[in-house]
Amino acid sequence: MTGDIAKMDPRYGRDADGLAALAAAFPDGDALGSEVHPELPAGAYMGGWLGGAFAFAQGMALDSPNRVVVPIIGDGECETPSTAASWLAHRALSDSRVLPVVHLNGRRMGGPSLLGAMSDEQVSAYARGLGWEPVVVEVGTAPGLAEHAEFHRVLVAGVEATARGAHQVVFLRCVKGWSGPIGAHKTPLTDLSGDPCQLAALRAWLSSYRPSELFEPDAQPVGALASALGAADFGSVLPGALPAPASVPATGRGFATEVSAVLRAHAATGDLKVFSPDELRSNRLGDLQGEAWAHEVLAEEVLLGWVAGWTATGRRGLIISYEAFAPLLLTGLVGQLKQRRLVKHALPSINLLLTSYGWHNVYSHGDPSLITALLGTGDPAVRVFTPADSDRVAAALDDALRSTGRVNVIVAGKHTNVTHRRETIDEERHRGLAVWRHLSDPGEPDLTLVCTGDLAAAVVTDAVVRIRRCSGCRIRVVNVHDLTALADPDLHHYFGTHAAVLIVALGHPAAIWGLLRGRLHRDVDVIGWAEPPFPMPQERLAAHAGFDVTGVTSAAEALLAKRKR
Repeated sequence: MTGDIAKMDPRYGRDADGLAALAAAFPDGDALGSEVHPELPAGAYMGGWLGGAFAFAQGMALDSPNRVVVPIIGDGECETPSTAASWLAHRALSDSRVLPVVHLNGRRMGGPSLLGAMSDEQVSAYARGLGWEPVVVEVGTAPGLAEHAEFHRVLVAGVEATARGAHQVVFLRCVKGWSGPIGAHKTPLTDLSGDPCQLAALRAWLSSYRPSELFEPDAQPVGALASALGAADFGSVLPGALPAPASVPATGRGFATEVSAVLRAHAATGDLKVFSPDELRSNRLGDLQGEAWAHEVLAEEVLLGWVAGWTATGRRGLIISYEAFAPLLLTGLVGQLKQRRLVKHALPSINLLLTSYGWHNVYSHGDPSLITALLGTGDPAVRVFTPADSDRVAAALDDALRSTGRVNVIVAGKHTNVTHRRETIDEERHRGLAVWRHLSDPGEPDLTLVCTGDLAAAVVTDAVVRIRRCSGCRIRVVNVHDLTALADPDLHHYFGTHAAVLIVALGHPAAIWGLLRGRLHRDVDVIGWAEPPFPMPQERLAAHAGFDVTGVTSAAEALLAKRKR
């Protein structure tokens, strides 16, 4: 009726033929699908990420205190950690105006919901305990104009109260599948061709909407439907472009100084918000606490909802977290990749800065599996940066914040204090990798050492002299700034034409093997994260994984010995 589907596919025009074509194609319309689509009105949050709608709405509402965002939340969805945490987390967002409508139909997908089984008094007490003022509205099993009018009155009053800063929630009691086959979740009638009773039920159900009062014979809207469409504004929520900050020169003064300088430069434009799970101080960024653009709450999934909703309005955002907790974000990130794949205009990227990785942490805090899983999707929108020092962290962060249409993950240790030569930084930023000539022998190498990340760069730098002295071979050192550069089909320019290759990586070796896909037809080995069998000191963990000078030297000698055979 708005004409937006016809913009995607002209077969579905605003006439009777278009409506018939859409009905016949559903749910398999090419490029359209059967659910909410980001190119259609109110399609900013597509779904596929259970429990994320509330947090997404909170993030979207941060863009404008004058806008009230109304998420519709199922009572089953209220059982998810993301939604449950969002009620309390809203206290940290003084400038977010959200009026949640909880659909209390008493059912999850296939069973009774916990919230739906509570009485009005219990539901209200639950909301008030979390700081929300509840309003409960109930509609019966038969459509009624009076019930609609009451819900409309409550909704309008709720929007007005929320605009004034109130935290109000509307609980709408209503049976599942109201006006249709009772209790239906998705497909209420499954055998229309073989069961005449189901076909009759379908005819009765659709007729109950009284289509002759809504449409003319040529499918054009009339009456109340036409009035509603005429009054609705389906305009974009995207604001005008804000000026980008000038690049911040690196100072070589360490992780905290470099990261803070880049974030403050971007925040000065009014275009940035930083989200962290109560770990800014732990990540040596405590000077950001108290800034109006920095928000902390101990729930990674909620933070992802906030940054997804915020960037959906055209603004830029960053999540700073521990590498060990980042796998909690995987489902939501994959959902966002699917969502943004369908958006014609590129939105600002979703950015993650992961610190405190397993090599420098306790036994329970070692898990690099987020980047392994994201790289496994093969999605070209995924970029994983492994900067070798704090200067390169600043460059990667600045590039990520300026980018659009991507999910950028930067893996950088907060303890980084080694600075490597800068002459290749521009090449690393634009190509994803570069030969470190100050550590390399001239000419064609016999062995290429590849480092990805600060710890890998440090251990390779220390091991080069020993390997060269022991083997007498020609060595080339390549630093990888963007892991996805390893998926390039032609790495010979960097790795040499015949050299054995030893890759030292922060994360799982499986992630590296997946990127290479067997394209290097030569002797290759990968050293990376190896899950420890029990708690052990950092030096022993490195030795366990072969991630120290002795391990790298031994792996290099083994490759060279194999090459000689």
